[in-house]
Amino acid sequence: MASIGRFLLKRALQGLLVVWGVVTVVFLLRYVTPGSPVDFIAPLDASQATRERIAADLGLNRPLYVQYVDYVTDLFSGDMGYSYRSRTAVRPRVFAKLPATLELALSATVVAIALSIPLGVLSATRRHGPADYGATLFSLLGISTPNFWLGVMLVIVLAVQFDLFPTSTRPVGLLDVVGNLVVVAGPQQGYALPFDLSGFLADARVWLAYITLPAVTLGTYFTALITRLTRSGMLDQLGQGYVRAARAKGLPETLVRYRHALRNTLIPVITVVGLQLGTLIGGAVITEAVFDWPGLGSLVIDAINNRDWPLIQGCLVVIGAGFVIVNIVVDALYATLNPQVMD
Repeated sequence: MASIGRFLLKRALQGLLVVWGVVTVVFLLRYVTPGSPVDFIAPLDASQATRERIAADLGLNRPLYVQYVDYVTDLFSGDMGYSYRSRTAVRPRVFAKLPATLELALSATVVAIALSIPLGVLSATRRHGPADYGATLFSLLGISTPNFWLGVMLVIVLAVQFDLFPTSTRPVGLLDVVGNLVVVAGPQQGYALPFDLSGFLADARVWLAYITLPAVTLGTYFTALITRLTRSGMLDQLGQGYVRAARAKGLPETLVRYRHALRNTLIPVITVVGLQLGTLIGGAVITEAVFDWPGLGSLVIDAINNRDWPLIQGCLVVIGAGFVIVNIVVDALYATLNPQVMD
């Protein structure tokens, strides 16, 4: 346990350095990107004096290093600044949108894992058969298909033509669905009141209808990638000596495949799943734009169009920090499954 603690502490310190690098790069992007926030805030006929006054109000006339130190100091205290356009605090706006983005990324991951691991195992155990060729073709198509094009096609075919799924902004989030499962204790009776089953089922149906197409769109590439990785890992493990020894002992083939071979295959798969989950959090921007999903994607796009740098910085810093946290969690799981990585 002590070695795992030291390993995770080391990873956490490395993660802090990565987050600091993200903060620095995001801050400097403001000064290497064409255009000034003042140009988007000031009226078209504003005088030079007016522009200078706006720059002074926003703190843009101070030296670069002073702005950087103030920005990092404010971040440590939890202050992400104020939007140039709306003059509202950035942190509440970013964290209000974050649950929807995490919800979409996690749903896409669940879809990918549920489809890819069985497909990879089936493809490896029936090598050079129809199932193997079908899984390989699916993987090739999944990796080659752009997510934004797939999302548009799914909307046109399944939502517009066949009217199977809704396309407007979702009315119910996952937190609303889970909230119906909370058991509330009685104040005097000392027993638990039953949860709202009818509300849970109704909200769950609505949520599934809205999340299906975005999750499939975002998770298609992920599914294809994990399918190929699982197939190659299973083929490698099935050729190992311990698998032949297990078969020679008379163990059932199902036990050999899933208890031994698949377990060892999942070690690198977990690493890729964690890395891709972090990528999905950032990559959900385009998918959210296609499906009008109320996450960080729409917020980032609006902020970029308006050159609202505090809002852009807040979104990117949160996405970068989420990527680091996911990787630390993956390192912890990986160290538990394979303690040799801590050496």
